[in-house]
Amino acid sequence: MKIPTRVARFTWPALALVLLLVGLAPLSGFGRDGQRLWQERAGGAPAVATVPAPNWVEIARAAKPAVVNVSVRGVQKDAGDADDFFRQFGGRPPKRMVRGLGSGFVINPEGYIVTNNHVVDGATDIKVKFADGRELHGTVVGRDPKTDLALLKVDAHNLAVVPLGDSARLEVGEPVMAVGNPFGLEQTVTTGIVSATGRVIGEGPYDDFIQTDASINPGNSGGPLINARGEAVGINTAIVSGGGGSVGIGFAIPTNLAKPVVTQLADGGHVVRGWLGVAIQPVTPELAKSFGLDGPSGAVVTAVTDGSPAQKAGLVRGDVITRYDGRVVARASDLPRAVAETPVGRAVPMEIVRDGQKKTLTVSVARLAEEEAAVASAESSSTRLGIAARSLTPQLAQQLGVTESGGVLVQQVEEGGRAQTAGITPGDVIVEIDRKPVANVEALQKALKAHAAGTPLLMLVRREGQSLYLTVGA
Repeated sequence: MKIPTRVARFTWPALALVLLLVGLAPLSGFGRDGQRLWQERAGGAPAVATVPAPNWVEIARAAKPAVVNVSVRGVQKDAGDADDFFRQFGGRPPKRMVRGLGSGFVINPEGYIVTNNHVVDGATDIKVKFADGRELHGTVVGRDPKTDLALLKVDAHNLAVVPLGDSARLEVGEPVMAVGNPFGLEQTVTTGIVSATGRVIGEGPYDDFIQTDASINPGNSGGPLINARGEAVGINTAIVSGGGGSVGIGFAIPTNLAKPVVTQLADGGHVVRGWLGVAIQPVTPELAKSFGLDGPSGAVVTAVTDGSPAQKAGLVRGDVITRYDGRVVARASDLPRAVAETPVGRAVPMEIVRDGQKKTLTVSVARLAEEEAAVASAESSSTRLGIAARSLTPQLAQQLGVTESGGVLVQQVEEGGRAQTAGITPGDVIVEIDRKPVANVEALQKALKAHAAGTPLLMLVRREGQSLYLTVGA
């Protein structure tokens, strides 16, 4: 950018005049007397409180021995069109070895390391490298895809650890430090601030991310986000980026969300979650008025699963859940996390608003069944439509926080395929094909097979609560 001429021509005489004025300032009302007057008007306190700067040198020195680089090898699960070529001629697609890099940190001196699930998903060999150069074999104790967390174990003892802090105490603007292995550059430290808390970014039903402008890049995944007290308050997980590098928008899983998950992984290798059996949606200002609420908070029940704990407790469609087990449900996304953390079989109070009246129900939480995704087969939707999808049950709808309780949830869209060309995106729910209802993946497959070849396919989808017709080309 060109410097404006009037600034570029700031000459010595003008500078001398400024210095003279600055030197005379204490004699004017803007000098010592003026400063005293300002403090009197402000009640004798500075306008902005000063906070001691964190000693990042000492914090980094203490954290680095407990932060590790995680390198993995695994077999590529799907190579798309290349694998189809081999199958077409009766052959078996060749196995392709893939490598990945991530980060992690020690949380227990006996060799327990936390990282991201996506770092080790599909890994057949895991190497964990420490700051002192040691490289040990890592084994997966347990994984939880829903929160993108994994717990590893190495054969080592008396390891340095990063203490876990209380992420609920985080304040926006608080300084933080990220440590990890970005782009394979070991033991990299970056600093920034907490940009926001409670971020929902569409990664899963339990989204509650810390947003930070501390530089996070590929390879940082699984590393700690550390506060000024040297405590891990988050696990670095995701970034928003147009070109693959940091643009100052990174996300970390709060440690308070990770603690119960990691504890269960250590105890049994998997996570058991509570289940209520409702589909919910957020309360907008308009809905708040319609339901007689004081403000836009809570979760509106849009469907109740037959035989579920919610139905047995007397919950019905149209109820607004405002409190669960004594905790305020400020946002609809608060409820799935609270229910998931509830021990199975425990009876908890739940406050609702029904027809403008407050009521208290007692619900006995059941276990959330882990269902395998019903992905559309290659000869049906993947080939003819270019999507991978699963049946949207009421239980899945509750997990994802969507209002629909039936249809087919689009999980992946083939790049350049017919579905992408038509405007279908991941997260869409297909409810009709050629004006006929589609309740599940099997119904979608039948509808696609029955569709007349060479003619456009009319599809009705639900997207963010809105219905939308799309035409898929022949």
